Amino acid sequence: MSPFASVHWGLLIFFLASQFLSSTASSNEPQVQLDHGTFVGTRNGSIDRFLGIPYAKPPVGDLRFRLPAPNDPYQGDNNATNFGPACLQQAMSYAMPDNLAPEGKALLQFLGGSLTINVWKPSNLSSNARIPVVIWIFGGGFEAGDSSAFDGSVIVQRSIDMGEPIIYVSMNYRLSGEEVKTAGVANLGLRDQRQSFHWVQKYITAFNGDPSKVTIWGQSAGADSVAIHMLANHGDKERLFCGAFMQSGPPLPYGDISKGQKYYDQLVADAGCKNATDSLQCLREVPVDVIQDMMNATPSILSPESLHITWVPRADGSFIPDPPMQAVAKDYIAKIPFVSGECDDEATLYVLSQTNITTEDAVHEFMSSNYFPNATTAEVDSLLRLYPQDITQGSPFDTGDLNAITSQSKRLAALQGDLLFMGPRRFFLQQRSDKQPAWAFLSKRFKSFPDFGSFHAHDLLNTYGPGELTDYLVHFVNHLNPNGNGSVHWPRYTTSHPVLTTFLDGAVPSTLEKDDFREEPIRYMNKLLLKYPL
Repeated sequence: MSPFASVHWGLLIFFLASQFLSSTASSNEPQVQLDHGTFVGTRNGSIDRFLGIPYAKPPVGDLRFRLPAPNDPYQGDNNATNFGPACLQQAMSYAMPDNLAPEGKALLQFLGGSLTINVWKPSNLSSNARIPVVIWIFGGGFEAGDSSAFDGSVIVQRSIDMGEPIIYVSMNYRLSGEEVKTAGVANLGLRDQRQSFHWVQKYITAFNGDPSKVTIWGQSAGADSVAIHMLANHGDKERLFCGAFMQSGPPLPYGDISKGQKYYDQLVADAGCKNATDSLQCLREVPVDVIQDMMNATPSILSPESLHITWVPRADGSFIPDPPMQAVAKDYIAKIPFVSGECDDEATLYVLSQTNITTEDAVHEFMSSNYFPNATTAEVDSLLRLYPQDITQGSPFDTGDLNAITSQSKRLAALQGDLLFMGPRRFFLQQRSDKQPAWAFLSKRFKSFPDFGSFHAHDLLNTYGPGELTDYLVHFVNHLNPNGNGSVHWPRYTTSHPVLTTFLDGAVPSTLEKDDFREEPIRYMNKLLLKYPL
C-alpha cells in the first residue's frame, strides 16, 4: 500500500469478495508476433492473455542496482502462459493486539525477479483495430507486491460488456531499491515502470492497442507511482500516457533523496562494503540471500515507523527533480486529465505497531521524531491541538467511541491518514483542478468493519469487484472522462466547486460531498509538510 499495501492485495480482494475470474487455457491458443519472436498465450472466453513477457533484462549480476536495460529483440517461440517471478522484496510482519475483533484478525491473516509485463485483451478483434490501453501498477509500500495478484480479465471483460473495450497491462518492478544519487541509479522501481511504458509504446499495436491512448492507473504505492510519473522530468510525459487514475496515492510529501541516505549507509556497512572503493559495485557482488536479509532488517510499513517509509521514491535531481508536493506547487506536472481518490480511514491498518503510544507526551514524541524532527515544539503542539485525544473525532471516523484499540489509536490513525493521504490529495487537487481536468472520490464503504472502518485498499473491491469504479475507469480510459452511459454523473472537481463523489454502504450507494472536512487541521498539516518534507 503507499503508501501502502502490506502484501498481495489480490488476496484481500479474494478474501472479501471472491470475485476474481479464473483463466483456463483453451485449445485455441492466441499468438502475437513481437520482433522475430512468437508469443503464445491463453484464451478464456472472450479474453486473450499473455503473461511474463520480459520488458527489460533481468536485474541480476552486474545489472543489479542499475537502470533497467531494454530487452534484446525477441526471437523464436516463447511461452506467455505464466506470470514472471516477483522481484526481490521485503518480508512483512505485523502486530496483532489481543483486543482486535475476530474480523480484524482474519483480515490481517490474509495480509500476512524478473522485469516482466502482462497483457489482457479482447479476443477476435480485427487486425486493424486500435483500442485504448490501461497500465496497472500494483501497491505494496514500495516494499512488496506482485502483478500476479491482480486479474486483468475482470477489467477487460467489463469493458467488453460496456461496449467500450480496452486492453489491460501490468508489470513487475523492483522494490526496496537502494538510493544512490551520484551514481544516477536512484528510484529504480519507478525507472522500471517507465521502461515498461516505453515497451507499451513499441509493442502494444501488436495486441491491437492504441499507443496514443494510454492511461496509467495504480493503487497505494502504485497510485503514488502514477503521480510521480506525472511529475517526472519536470512534467514531461514523453508521450507515454495521456491520463492518470489514482486510488489512495497522491504526490507524496517526501523530500530529497539524502533523507534516505542513512538506510543505504547501513546496508553498505552490513554488507561489508563500507571500505570498498565503489560501494555500489560491492553490493552488486553480495549474495542475494544477504541482500534479502538486509532488506528485511530495515523498517517496513508495518514497523513502528509505519508510513515514514524507508525506500519511498524521493527527489533525485534528475528523474524526480523536486520533492513531489513542491513540484506540484511549481507547476512541474504533466497537463493531463486525472482522477484521485482515497478511503475514509486510510491509516487504521498502520497503528497496530504503535499500541505502546498511549499518552499525550508519547504522541508528541512520535510525531516529532518520526515525521517532523525539524519542527519546533510549538508547531507540533499546534498540530496536536487540531487532532485532539477525543476518540469520537478519530479514525475510523464517524464511529463515535467504537473501534478504539488504545486510547490514542484513533487519533494516530487520523493524524497519519491526513499526513500521507488526505492532506496531499487535497493539496494536489487545490493546486491543479483549475488548470487541468480533475475528478475526486472518497470511499466510505466497510465503515462498520470492526477496528479498521473504511480501511486502506477496500476500494479495490470497487474496481476489481467489479463495481461502479470499474465503469468509471473504463469510461476514463476511453474518453479521459469518467462519465458515460449507465454511470451516475461524476462532477469535475474545481476550487470553486470542490466536490467528491462519495461511495457509501447501504441503499444509497453514492452521494456528492464538499471536500471541506477537517479543513483547518488538514491545512495546517499541509503547511508543515511543505516546510518539512519527510
